[in-house]
Amino acid sequence: MTDSDNHSSSMVIGYWMSDRKSQKLNWIEFGKVCRQHGYELVKLDLDKPLEDQGPFAVILHKLTEIIARNDKQAIQIIDRIEQYIKDHPKVIIIDPLDSVRTLLDRYKTYNVVLNTSLNNIDVFTPTFVEILSTDVKENIKKLKNAGVTFPFICKPFVAQGTTYCHQMSVIFNERGVADCKPPCVAQSFINHNAILYKLYVVGDHYQMVERPSLKNFYSSNEDRDTITFDSHSVSKSDSSSELSVLDPSESAKRSSVDPIKLHSIVKTLGSYLNMSLYGVDIVVENDSNRHAIIDINAYPGYDGFPDFFGKLIDCVVSRRAQSLCSKAYFEDSGFDTSDSSDDKKSRAKLNSINQYN
Repeated sequence: MTDSDNHSSSMVIGYWMSDRKSQKLNWIEFGKVCRQHGYELVKLDLDKPLEDQGPFAVILHKLTEIIARNDKQAIQIIDRIEQYIKDHPKVIIIDPLDSVRTLLDRYKTYNVVLNTSLNNIDVFTPTFVEILSTDVKENIKKLKNAGVTFPFICKPFVAQGTTYCHQMSVIFNERGVADCKPPCVAQSFINHNAILYKLYVVGDHYQMVERPSLKNFYSSNEDRDTITFDSHSVSKSDSSSELSVLDPSESAKRSSVDPIKLHSIVKTLGSYLNMSLYGVDIVVENDSNRHAIIDINAYPGYDGFPDFFGKLIDCVVSRRAQSLCSKAYFEDSGFDTSDSSDDKKSRAKLNSINQYN
């Protein structure tokens, strides 16, 4: 193999996502963008050893569906990928599988937000608790102890990659607690005039888009029956769900999003999550104008994100440059280069949170 061949092979981006996802994103166009920046984009064959397909400079993936499946075949696939990553520590992974696993677990995700300093700037996650039992009395006690108030949203434990991850319920009273389907997470509902802000993040770049959301519900609605809905359908850009229509007596006053808070959310969560590609669902609480983080997703749809492929290749180039500079610095300084200090800090944060869950 010639030197030029070696250089070419060191600039390969191995990627994997479902065919449906790649078609939706028009992934062929990203291949063209990669070539313009000196990279070759190659789809991984997950049924074959990665050693036979590399070497790779970067692995870019959306493996959420496979990780969430957790069956024998899925476990074998993920084990092979993790072994390859372990054997090739210089390969840039966007994003680390442990970080993706955290975001697949809503309870762990909310704990990450809870353990940041975002609350100091009136950014918070509504009170929440995990529901693991079908014992209604036990669950009512857990709700009270956690400060979860009626009405609350009951969400599946797994946030992505399953057919049921968007199936949710609004619970209005103790009678409705029986409608919780464990394992799930109960999260206090925040009134926000039916406006959801989706914050899409690509490395240091981010874009906010507005989507419809659930209308206001109140504790005075305590006699209502449980409402079951598909959050994905309600929050589509072209959704016309009756659940998003404010009552005639309510003001349609628009909430105000604080750009400084959005910037802080991106900087803080990127560090704590050790992620480059993720989406944050934010609502602005009526009257108080506090910003509530109600969900975080790995590698979201990026609908409405301008020049997504340009920002994505910027992220890839930046991550690789940071890695090369970091390794060169620590090698010159005589430090252990097996892991960067930032990565260690990020993993330490996640480990300290996960050990309690």
